[in-house]
Amino acid sequence: MAKDQLSVLNALDEAKTQWYHFTAIVIAGMGFFTDAYDLFCISLVTKLLGRIYYQQHGSADPGSLPSNVSAAVNGVAFCGTLSGQLFFGWLGDKLGRKRVYGMVLMVMVLCSIASGLSFGKQPKAVISTLCFFRFWLGFGIGGDYPLSATIMSEYANKKTRGAFIAAVFAMQGFGILAGGMVAIIVSTVFKELYPAPSYTTDPAASIFPEADYAWRIILMFGAIPALLTYYWRAKMPETARYTALVSKNAKKAAADMSKVLQVEVEAEPEKIEERSQQGRNDFGLFSKAFLSRHGLHLLGTTSTWFLLDIAFYSQNLFQKDIFSAIGWIPKANTMSAMEEVFKISRAQTLIALCSTVPGYWFTVAFIDRIGRFTIQVMGFFFMTVFMFALAIPYHHWTLKANRVGFVVIYSLTFFFSNFGPNATTFVVPAEIFPARLRSTCHGISAAAGKAGAMVGAFGFQYAEKGIGVKNTLIILGVVNFLGLLFTFLVPESKGKSLEEMSGEGDEETGTATQSSQQA
Repeated sequence: MAKDQLSVLNALDEAKTQWYHFTAIVIAGMGFFTDAYDLFCISLVTKLLGRIYYQQHGSADPGSLPSNVSAAVNGVAFCGTLSGQLFFGWLGDKLGRKRVYGMVLMVMVLCSIASGLSFGKQPKAVISTLCFFRFWLGFGIGGDYPLSATIMSEYANKKTRGAFIAAVFAMQGFGILAGGMVAIIVSTVFKELYPAPSYTTDPAASIFPEADYAWRIILMFGAIPALLTYYWRAKMPETARYTALVSKNAKKAAADMSKVLQVEVEAEPEKIEERSQQGRNDFGLFSKAFLSRHGLHLLGTTSTWFLLDIAFYSQNLFQKDIFSAIGWIPKANTMSAMEEVFKISRAQTLIALCSTVPGYWFTVAFIDRIGRFTIQVMGFFFMTVFMFALAIPYHHWTLKANRVGFVVIYSLTFFFSNFGPNATTFVVPAEIFPARLRSTCHGISAAAGKAGAMVGAFGFQYAEKGIGVKNTLIILGVVNFLGLLFTFLVPESKGKSLEEMSGEGDEETGTATQSSQQA
């Protein structure tokens, strides 16, 4: 720690774990709960949408969404998310984390409700309005990524910072789990109220008009947890690091943190003034100084998140297709519409409960012990191994006697993505960049991830039909291996202060000043 480090930042770094840390985790985490629910619940209802709006009279199989429509419905939210991550990431550095935080939440609440109110009865009208509102829902969700990560990293102490940021992200697991459980409850209620035969028994009776309410209820439920946390987000003070290092208001930073930490913190406005006059670390995102100090770091965080999300979102969004391909979910024509929703939701909930959720919390438990780098390398390694273990003997896994083995190994890929790069790619960008660019750089990294998710969502849709599930799984294995290699560009931040990692600490005063003059 530098001798003239601001005492408010020192107080944050050395603070013992307190109630406000857990409050911040819940407030930020409920946003992520909603994000995951909204992004992944669509995969539970796409089969139902196909039956309702794309049924061909006299067909041997139930209606299904055309490939282009399915790709749009699944992927349009990611387009919005990518845009939101870039825009709100930049805005969070310009206006402050707190001011943008409530704005993001209201966009999510309104668009969650609106996506369940898609207009019209004709397929084109319903799908068009659904895609429109899901784009803007994704836009709001995109803002939550950089802001939640940045706020939690700037509130946390350096000893347990990784666990706190990972705990916010771990709420994503509960959001995926909640999506499956809500779909199970809704489909069960509709099955009891409106009993229906399987499609082969009576195609017309297997889908009833009231089923059009079921998918709407599932989508709209995502607004509830976001709405519940709006008041608490509005009450959160601006982070001291933003107030002190970006807004240059030492008195307000000290006053805010004195209330939060319940200790007296010295304001030290003269140090802020001294830093401003020296022009220390004032380089911009497109400067030579940023490129020389953080260019490879940004390449590392963007490339690893991009590669991870190709595999992660492919697996998540299309696991119902994989489970159908190996026979774990019965053929669509042997079930009624609500029975199919129930079976898909049950399979996805079991995967989330047994592998996705535990994986997140293993990261929370170990990230500050073994470090971000080790967890990310290990995660990518095992994801690669298990993906090839599924792909190479693929025919073996399609046999009825071996289906349980397939599901176990498939679950392990989820476990090691979450006890691995899915968590660490979120944590690290919030730790290694300067305060005035932190939200922007996290947004850029997350946007690269969503670009990967779009490749996964749109690409898997066509790859599965074009080259088959086996070859698609091999490609995903190669993608995971590339992610392992790019991890070596990302520095370890375990146990270090944010200022040490970003170069804003006074240990690098000379370097920072020199770099500023060169830029």
